[in-house]
Amino acid sequence: MNATNKPSKEQAFWDVIIIGAGISGINAAYRLQTQLPSYSYTILEARPRMGGTWDLFRYPGIRSDSDLITFGFAWNPWDKENPIADGTSIKQYMQKSASQYGIDKQIQYETSVASASWSSEDALWTLSVSVNGGQATFLTTRFLIFGAGYYDYHTPLAAAIPGLENFKGHTIHPQFWPENLDYADKKVVVIGSGATAITLVPELAQKAASTTMLQRSPTYIVSLPNKVRMRPWWSRFMPRFLFSKLQRLFWIIRGRFIYNWCMKNPEKAKALFAKGAVSQLPQSIPYDPHFKPSYSPWEQRLCICPDGDFYTALREGRANVETDTIESVVEDGIVLASGKKLDCDMIVTATGLKLQFAGGVKIDVDGKPVEIHSKYWWNGVMIQDIPNAAFVMGYPNASWTLGADATALFVCRFLKALDSKKQKAAAPYLEDAGSLKPTPSLPLTSTYVRLGSGSLPKASQDTPWVARRSYFEDVFFAKYGSLTKGMKFIDTSRTEKKYV
Repeated sequence: MNATNKPSKEQAFWDVIIIGAGISGINAAYRLQTQLPSYSYTILEARPRMGGTWDLFRYPGIRSDSDLITFGFAWNPWDKENPIADGTSIKQYMQKSASQYGIDKQIQYETSVASASWSSEDALWTLSVSVNGGQATFLTTRFLIFGAGYYDYHTPLAAAIPGLENFKGHTIHPQFWPENLDYADKKVVVIGSGATAITLVPELAQKAASTTMLQRSPTYIVSLPNKVRMRPWWSRFMPRFLFSKLQRLFWIIRGRFIYNWCMKNPEKAKALFAKGAVSQLPQSIPYDPHFKPSYSPWEQRLCICPDGDFYTALREGRANVETDTIESVVEDGIVLASGKKLDCDMIVTATGLKLQFAGGVKIDVDGKPVEIHSKYWWNGVMIQDIPNAAFVMGYPNASWTLGADATALFVCRFLKALDSKKQKAAAPYLEDAGSLKPTPSLPLTSTYVRLGSGSLPKASQDTPWVARRSYFEDVFFAKYGSLTKGMKFIDTSRTEKKYV
């Protein structure tokens, strides 16, 4: 610990500090207070409200792109009939869950973390924080959980749109949607074809004069019915909690089966999704080129449209799709490479998120700054050479919460192991990185992932230096996996630190 960061009498201490009061932070808090009731903890949230993504994004139609049966908390199951839910409902569900278990009382709002410094001498993290932009103060903790997600809340992904500065109408990024924006009777163009665009288009089309999704290349858009029977008749013969566990397990297994089938049978998967899209498209909109992706399913995340609302908007003539590149934006529209002009009053740049790891917090170990991108994941939970810290990462092919819960379960077991060994700290330790076989941390080819992957930790094919694998593998590791392979426990009971 640097001399300037030595704790003072006014500093507060917690056994565990969680950064972020979104899905990851709330879930981690529940696991901690349930499995380690004697541990003190607090949640630091930079925003004035809990919710994370679901509080930040306010664009029309904002909803989950994962089912709430698996995206919801295992310890407080989603009990509504719509597995794909809107942002407001998700936020209310989080608030209710946090309140029910007293987690909301442990949150410090408008508290931003600028830096985190680890001292091997003291076996403590010292966090430099500011409340509502005020003067920096310091908090200390034994263990840190970074639950702030993987993208930048303040800066969206910069999109290279030629001539955008020429446009005289409204230009909006979904991440910063203006409150009470009136788009009724406007001609709207949504640039992008990811989950945000697929969500926005049918919602905007209800009021706008015209809504066009402009894409360079198409994505897979899969319709799913958005109503399930939460309590079928046969479930009445078992306790509700048992049925909820079985239902969640079934949805996890089903999702994994579909993913594995697509990866093993890409041509069959392409044909299946093509058949589904063609059956829902109007005759005026051809499948090729607008809905025929150039990649195989799950090379990028699939886009879900509940009850086929996206296709319904196309069939009803309220929305349209254009597949082309932009030649230039002009005062009143967009000129495409083909020469066609799209007249519009409003442009929505749904071009993706800017990746940011660990909430942008500057990390140092014994005064030496840590360059995250140069370090390797350790079992998708901790990072090489960073002691007593977990970094929450979800799955590119399943619900984020599943990865968050695997992380939380591991943290509880890890802390119990430290106690049983009478150790205060441990850090992943890699002797020879040259022998590892590298692999992407996020196995997706999406533009925002490709552009931002350099900010993420490295990953390999060799355990334990791997990123997230699958939910069942990660939960098994969290409960039973080796805590010593690639890990050094730090004995701080003597003057000099000792690795054991």
